[in-house]
Amino acid sequence: MLRRHARAACTALAAAGMALAGIQAGTATAAPDRAPAPKTAARTLATAAAQPALLAAMERDLGLTRPQALTRLANEAEAGATAARLRQGLGGAFAGAWVDGSESGTLTVATTRAADAAAIRATGADVRLVSHGLTVLERAKEALDRAATAEAPVRYVDVRANVLVVEETRPGAGARLVEVTGVPRDLVRVVTTTQAPRPLYDIRGGDAYYMGGGGRCSVGFAVTRGTTQGFATAGHCGRAGTTTSGFNQVAQGSFQGSIFPGNDMAWVAANTNWTSTPYVKGSGGANVQVTGSVLQPVGASVCRSGSTTGWHCGTIQQHNTSVTYPEGTISGVTRTTVCAEPGDSGGSYISGSQAQGVTSGGSGNCSSGGTTFFQPLNPLLQNYGLTLKTTGVDPGPGPGEPQPGGTWAAGKVYAAGDTVTYGGASYRCLQGHQAQTGWEPPNVPALWQRL
Repeated sequence: MLRRHARAACTALAAAGMALAGIQAGTATAAPDRAPAPKTAARTLATAAAQPALLAAMERDLGLTRPQALTRLANEAEAGATAARLRQGLGGAFAGAWVDGSESGTLTVATTRAADAAAIRATGADVRLVSHGLTVLERAKEALDRAATAEAPVRYVDVRANVLVVEETRPGAGARLVEVTGVPRDLVRVVTTTQAPRPLYDIRGGDAYYMGGGGRCSVGFAVTRGTTQGFATAGHCGRAGTTTSGFNQVAQGSFQGSIFPGNDMAWVAANTNWTSTPYVKGSGGANVQVTGSVLQPVGASVCRSGSTTGWHCGTIQQHNTSVTYPEGTISGVTRTTVCAEPGDSGGSYISGSQAQGVTSGGSGNCSSGGTTFFQPLNPLLQNYGLTLKTTGVDPGPGPGEPQPGGTWAAGKVYAAGDTVTYGGASYRCLQGHQAQTGWEPPNVPALWQRL
């Protein structure tokens, strides 16, 4: 947690082949001196429209030129869509996916079944044959989470290494945790660390806000609930009923819901003097547009905005990480290489123009570097019935145009594997996101697979 006080997602080879047939290559390529030609997923996620502030931070923190940054965003969008389709086709044999290279030009997909290799390569992805499926490792992590203490504060699945990692701050704590839970030792790697994550305590994402009881945090993403304006933030920043004032110290609103520990999510309803905007505060105070909430793959670039340290970028290391703070355990967060400091809690994580989550906590700082964790945004939106404020929303059917029937609905949060009907056809969700007008299933094959 990062708080600043006021004082300071196949059952047989034939089935797999059918499911994977026709998947497009998972990377976009381009000459180094120009942006890549847009493909389906890149176009859906509007990577070519990345804001200058985001690109500048990627240049600074990831050592990229601007064309390389644009290429990387496009490659990551395509890789995410390809990996999501492969996960659906491989079923229990799927063991994770990640991108590599300065421009994220290589997608690797791991499987426990050698017979899947040809189908994976047909998508343009590399293959890694491993021993343990992702589901097996995630279930083992859940067992560790139930018994973890602050002496083994971080647990996550390292898909590149095909192992469950336990970080310990006291020698022997990891081994004791594995022993008491009965998790097979060959699934686990224990790593000793000298730094334990902490909360970074302290309506545009990244702006400061102040809690009535003292302390400062950062706005995550602007949201609405019906006609009410507000924002998503970290649960450890306040409890339901806690009042807030804005960056300008003007009365702002109050926490309507908060979960911490367990998760680290909350939302604040603002009064009528405040209006939700579809932006995150970028470098130099520039506005960075938010166009959706599609979670990006391991290895993808991600940038964070916070009221203490501003705008910084890094990469996604692992999803579905568990962290035990002194106050208790939170699960389902994402581990990143982005730095943060006290007061950045609750702030925005964004990849391209896709909202990723809100800052929870971490270790280190923005001088020497560190590790931080974010609470993914889509579960937060779903839990509280919120709608992310976005730009560039399609107006939908014009006058007299029919609206196809079905169960799909704009504003609803969908997880990978969810099924809907639309226009008389059935579709399966490939990548978790909050649906919006213009992202109807037939229009966005990067997000929906027709059944």
